[in-house]
Amino acid sequence: MAPPVTLRAMSKALAAGQISSRELTQEHLKQLRNETLNCFITIADERALQQADAADERRAKKNTHPLTGVPIAHKDIFCTDGLPTTCGSRMLENFVAPYNAHVVELLDNAGAVTLGKTNMDEFAMGSSNESSYFGSVSNPWDLDRVPGGSSGGSAAAVAAGLVACATGTDTGGSIRQPAALCGITGLKPTYGRISRYGMIAFASSLDQAGPMTCDAEDAGLMLSTMAGFDAKDSTSARRDDAWLAAIAESGIPNLGRSLTIGLPKEYYDDLSHNAAIEAVHSVLKQQGHRLVDISLPHTHAAIPTYYVIAGAEASTNLSRYDGVRFGHRCDNPESLQDLYRRSRSEGFGAEVKRRILTGTYTLSVGYFDAYYVKAQRIRRLIANDFKAAFADVDILLTPTSPTPAFTKGQLSGDPVAMYQQDLYTVPTSLAGLPALSMPCGFIDGLPIGAQLIAPAFQEDLLLGLAAQYQRNSDWHLQRPGGQRVSAEWLA
Repeated sequence: MAPPVTLRAMSKALAAGQISSRELTQEHLKQLRNETLNCFITIADERALQQADAADERRAKKNTHPLTGVPIAHKDIFCTDGLPTTCGSRMLENFVAPYNAHVVELLDNAGAVTLGKTNMDEFAMGSSNESSYFGSVSNPWDLDRVPGGSSGGSAAAVAAGLVACATGTDTGGSIRQPAALCGITGLKPTYGRISRYGMIAFASSLDQAGPMTCDAEDAGLMLSTMAGFDAKDSTSARRDDAWLAAIAESGIPNLGRSLTIGLPKEYYDDLSHNAAIEAVHSVLKQQGHRLVDISLPHTHAAIPTYYVIAGAEASTNLSRYDGVRFGHRCDNPESLQDLYRRSRSEGFGAEVKRRILTGTYTLSVGYFDAYYVKAQRIRRLIANDFKAAFADVDILLTPTSPTPAFTKGQLSGDPVAMYQQDLYTVPTSLAGLPALSMPCGFIDGLPIGAQLIAPAFQEDLLLGLAAQYQRNSDWHLQRPGGQRVSAEWLA
């Protein structure tokens, strides 16, 4: 396998004529055919080569974008015209979307090459990538361990150097947690920054797409391409952020000032990797930033609040999979009720069924006020905690996950313990805020991450601070087997 390189390195090599997009794509496809991590559900050989040839023609005409001709992968939750979009489920095993998700459309318009669709927890419900109908994904740092979830296939593919970037989605931490467990950079943008059109819904008030890359500079390049108002998504935000539009040409802007960084005490209780996070504190202090202790008092309520709201929304969103219009349909149903019951029972896995059932329960008569309405009120309190904190600080720094990658099967029989893996990521999702996970060290040879959280639509602070930190550290460059990410093209 060739040493991994950044998106920017590939873009530079393509612009200089050192390699063609077809050659670059063929090299990537060769690696994908030999991968043993189970990162991909679909490899799009024919489509990728067609897009690569179109990118080479486009470059010859000097009509290019920095991503023109660069191979990427999409989490298999984004509808992709002509390719299967399974959402990691038997329910959609044979579903081929007749249109592109808005994210896919924007990246296609930029000339990016889609290599395939990455594995994921079924319907994005999971923290380990073990609930996929297509089998679990292995963490490239230790094949007996999970890559995190639900975007585990994307995280593992980037960490293994199979792609420089893959798209992911984050409902309660599904970009950030696998990014931390696989030693890459993952960005969850502000809710509404990126269109959800064509992204198969789990929990509509929480779902958000984002990039999973080697470093913050690549994440910024991807964000600048993926973001934008979309009239087809009623939650899409109409923004005119000059810094975002300029990233494709000039990279992430320098911070230009020292920041006040808040350290929420609730996130540091019983933390097993305090030393690594404290090392991040030291680097940031050396760079002139001020660190202060703060409190987010309703953090303890985030996990139960999230699983009430997310389950309720999942119950509603997944009711469309009934065996009638699309998706899995049982054989020889005896009645309409039998069709519904058996199609859903056969099509959904255990974790999805668990969340549908609990979500339906919380929305039922007699329990709606006690659970769903109360959870929404607590959600507001959590959002208010962040609002109060940002009145005094510019950005927050926390761990991303409670532990490094755990072994396969370790938490499978204990859903509550599995849900606790989202302890540090869920509050941000409930508040709709942007957050980024960046590599910050190792425990017993396994990568861990630090999380940065910013006020709404201030991803420039996240990217600027992460890029500054990564210029003074090399955790993000380290890869399994002693490899290192290169800023130059290595054929």
